Amino acid sequence: MSQTLRSLRALADPTRIRLLALLDKEELSVNELQDITGLGQSRISTHLRLLQEAELLCSRREGKRTYYAIHESSRHAAGGLLGAAFQGAEELEEHRTDEVNLKRILARRKDQAQVYFNQVAGRFDRSYGPGRSWQAFGQMLLRLVPPMVVADLGSGEGLLSELLARRARKVIAVDNSEKMVAFGSAKAKKNGVKNLEFRLGELEAPPITPRSVDLVVLSQALHHAEDPARAIESAYRILRPRGQIMILDLSEHHFEQAHELYGDRWLGFKEGDLHHWLEQAGFSRIEVTVVAEEEQEPHFKTLLASGEKGG
Repeated sequence: MSQTLRSLRALADPTRIRLLALLDKEELSVNELQDITGLGQSRISTHLRLLQEAELLCSRREGKRTYYAIHESSRHAAGGLLGAAFQGAEELEEHRTDEVNLKRILARRKDQAQVYFNQVAGRFDRSYGPGRSWQAFGQMLLRLVPPMVVADLGSGEGLLSELLARRARKVIAVDNSEKMVAFGSAKAKKNGVKNLEFRLGELEAPPITPRSVDLVVLSQALHHAEDPARAIESAYRILRPRGQIMILDLSEHHFEQAHELYGDRWLGFKEGDLHHWLEQAGFSRIEVTVVAEEEQEPHFKTLLASGEKGG
């Protein structure tokens, strides 16, 4: 079979076109392609093998991983066909999400500090050490928070707000439950926390003056929002230039009982969706990473998303 016919046969599948379009922009591993596309590993591997057999892809080993890229010779031998394939990829409904996820994966590659943290986290509970605990580490790291104005959106009774208030100049805790706001206010007053103020309001329209806070925190709150994208846009609006947003929330899951058990409106979020919403709101230096996974079923994963408002 000629090169042209092999290329035509290989390009006759939307998924292979999708993978080729990604590999045209960057050399990627199977794991990275899986993270970007959400496709199964075996499915991706099968398509990559077919593309290699058609001499459209080449691969190289680096440690335990294999990276794939467009074969340079195919750009000449099947250049017209590849061009048509890349144009067709832009018409696929997954194209926008793939572009966003590719950007996220490439940013994560550069974050060597995150790689190191994951390695440390994996060793943390392997052996007992007197006095070692995440609670202690958390208290220590909170001492590093500079004096700033913080908005804790979807604060609940304000546990995180109180911790942040130990170092922050001021913390504004916003929740849409009158009982939570009343409880949190009374507790802060009882504990003598004078730089913590509770306000009644929605995530999509927090009662905070625009460009007045340095940090917005949404800790396990976004999945309760009626419109998560709008909540992120509102966070951008109240931030000062160079202000930051930090989002802790669940990765997308299928534990339907969460609607009834916890009052969750959304069953977590895809990493690509969070990245897209942050970018759409105007944030830069965006990072979205899985930072924890529960050992017990349904194995909830926690995402940490962050971004910075331009100057």
